Amino acid sequence: MPLIAQLAALVAALLHIGFFALETFLFPRPDVWARFRLTSQADADVVRPMAFNQGFYNLFLALGVLGGLLLVASGSVEAGRAIVLFACACMVGAGAVLVASDRRFASSAAIQAIPPLLAIVLTVVL
Repeated sequence: MPLIAQLAALVAALLHIGFFALETFLFPRPDVWARFRLTSQADADVVRPMAFNQGFYNLFLALGVLGGLLLVASGSVEAGRAIVLFACACMVGAGAVLVASDRRFASSAAIQAIPPLLAIVLTVVL
């Protein structure tokens, strides 16, 4: 797996760890839940359990990438690459679903999907 693809995957994993923090630990803050287009504390309270759950999905995808990268680094290149590519494909798919559900989230979807998409493309092309 090319180093540049590994770096793109690492960026994707770090971003998804950041999303985890936003959706689990930081979600109660008004400046955070407002990023999700919520306009009131009451709405944030209703959405919080779902955001908490979604945060863990993002964490698990990030851990998949990191675990795969560790396998690549330890010499299990094929297995590690497969895990990295699967987790990255899930991240890209989630970004596509986000923008398809509401075009106003296009920039968020791009942040979520472009680094893992780069990791996939660079792995296939290089």
